[in-house]
Amino acid sequence: MNKLPDELLLEAYYTAVEQKLDPAFIRMLAAELSRRKLKPVSVRMGA
Repeated sequence: MNKLPDELLLEAYYTAVEQKLDPAFIRMLAAELSRRKLKPVSVRMGA
């Protein structure tokens, strides 16, 4: 994941949350965001 630019990592995270993908995958993305000291803005899970 080191080669993935920050913008694409954030986009992947938002898309994974929006699409309700595997929680383990979302946690992996979140861990990488944390490692890079990036903080995603709150993602609304609309009904």
